[in-house]
Amino acid sequence: MKIAVGSDHAGVELKKFVLSWLEKHCYDFEDMGPYSAESVDYPDYGHKVAEAVARGDFDQGILMCGTGIGISIAANKVKGVRAANVCNPEYAALARQHNDANVLAFGARFNDDSSAAKILESWFASEFEGGRHQRRVDKIEFCC
Repeated sequence: MKIAVGSDHAGVELKKFVLSWLEKHCYDFEDMGPYSAESVDYPDYGHKVAEAVARGDFDQGILMCGTGIGISIAANKVKGVRAANVCNPEYAALARQHNDANVLAFGARFNDDSSAAKILESWFASEFEGGRHQRRVDKIEFCC
């Protein structure tokens, strides 16, 4: 499994932890930036990661900004991406199980390393359940 990882400046420090967590758990990943805490615009990195996932270059993406809200909104503008802004491990599991989310987003201002680790563990331990949820995911992809 290949994972694309990005953030904005507010998420850079937590992203460092996420990258080390991924390495420790033997995931193949790429840090898509930014690489410093200098101010950047979260849509740039949300789109970069989302487009890489949508193209199939990566299986999943992980994004962080101050709240996770802005970067997940940006990522969800890319067709084929279902980015879920999660606040706890339960949300992470349900995003995968019920929504087949392929991009995980969360807020760096509201998560420390310990809570981020629990979210990541839950995300990667969960799989899409299909069944009645598939019909709903199809409606997300093909509506409007």
